[in-house]
Amino acid sequence: QGQLVESGGGLVQAGGSLRLSCATSLRTFTTYTMGWFRQTPGKEREFVAAVVSSGGNTNYADSVKGRFTISRDNAKKTVSLQMDSLKPEDTAVYYCAATAASISTARRELYRFWGQGTQVTVSS
Repeated sequence: QGQLVESGGGLVQAGGSLRLSCATSLRTFTTYTMGWFRQTPGKEREFVAAVVSSGGNTNYADSVKGRFTISRDNAKKTVSLQMDSLKPEDTAVYYCAATAASISTARRELYRFWGQGTQVTVSS
């Protein structure tokens, strides 16, 4: 029912930028809040950012506020994460996810659909 495919990961130097994209096949994409999470080996998957269905409300983890920007294109059924001023501690596998919740929630357990992830590596 819902396939999410991330792209745009790669290797970048500290201070650089990357833009992640997530293409979806969600039939009712405009009813979902979309989020980005990230995970490093041995750690739990953590919230990065979320945007509600209209795009009018966003939520960010404190660690990325002011550096990352989440956006969505409902016509194309995509969600993006612009990452600027990257730091080595941003290195992780980044996952796109979708939830039927109407708020830009950071609660991982509420997200029903997940992508396979894309690796982001920031070198110092």
